[in-house]
Amino acid sequence: MRQVSIVGIGQLPVQKVYAQSLRWLGATAVRQAMSNAGVVQVNALFAANMLSDELQNQKHLAALIADEAGLRGIEALQIRAATATGAAALRMAYLAVASEEADLAVAVGVEKMSEGAATPALAKALDARQEVVAGATLISKNADLMRLYMERYKMPEDGLVNFAVNAHQNALTNPNALFHKKISAKDVRQSRSIVPPIRLLDCSPICDGAAAVVLAPRNEARAYTDKPVHILASSVATDRFRVDDRPKPLTLEAARLSAQKAFRRANVNVQDVDFYEVHDAFSIMACLLLEAVGFAQSGHGWRLAAEKKIGLRGPVPIATMGGLKARGHPIGATALYQTAEIVQQLTEQAGKNQVKNAEIGLLQSVGGAATTVLTHVFGV
Repeated sequence: MRQVSIVGIGQLPVQKVYAQSLRWLGATAVRQAMSNAGVVQVNALFAANMLSDELQNQKHLAALIADEAGLRGIEALQIRAATATGAAALRMAYLAVASEEADLAVAVGVEKMSEGAATPALAKALDARQEVVAGATLISKNADLMRLYMERYKMPEDGLVNFAVNAHQNALTNPNALFHKKISAKDVRQSRSIVPPIRLLDCSPICDGAAAVVLAPRNEARAYTDKPVHILASSVATDRFRVDDRPKPLTLEAARLSAQKAFRRANVNVQDVDFYEVHDAFSIMACLLLEAVGFAQSGHGWRLAAEKKIGLRGPVPIATMGGLKARGHPIGATALYQTAEIVQQLTEQAGKNQVKNAEIGLLQSVGGAATTVLTHVFGV
């Protein structure tokens, strides 16, 4: 297997609503990433999208985007892993280059969540016969986890508020972020209740966006950029499908397993990680992931936020460009935005969001109720 590097990135600003079409958004992000890499052709394109079937009545999206981007004739496949879809496309592009099936591959994520009812479509990541029929949604399952966490570990009701505060603070200086509004702990506490104990500001927003990255063999990467970022590891693991079937639902076994595999392959440990782009679709998920990876002991992840240790200058910087909460979470595109942001951090192009002396970045993406978790480790 060849080692693989990222040599080009493209990001469209996340917006509440884009007037342009899904194909236009995806193709534009692809062209941006290819232009950034200085290439006019790639061998393969892997497109990440979760909701186009339901919201745009569109299947076969990868070939559509390839055609729109002027890349006819190449391999083009659509990839899905529920809310971890963007990371799955990144992994497929990584494997294509690593296996020598492609010398240049692009992973692109695109989503237009503004067109139609996104929440019931997202709920299809749960068990249709046992959960969805009972009215379960991703919000309600995360609310169940938050309620259980509060009961088991005696976390105060406002224990998670600084996850949202930190994300919004970091988004202020990210031009691609949806929200450029500072919020306070009081704002989070007083925001509208969605599914108790989850409130509005505990949740990532419905939004539109697209992002892409170009991958090349590491031994050729400097031919495309003088600042390549290397993918040190890519891994995936799964848990019992339903949260209710897990013996320890607060452990996030898939996150723990995929992180362990990635750390072994990258020959790093949690202490080597300089920043963590966490899947903070809900504040409780960010807390549980910090524990699963090893940044905090069980029952103590919330304290990292409460003690303000997750900021850009803290010991565990997370959501450095606003995260899913404040940059936005256009599902299929999310992990590709995070990957592009990791490239910006590791090449010292993150501006006011720059993490000092960053050399190792960690990305985790959660599919469904932490049923599937992908982990990627990046370095320079």
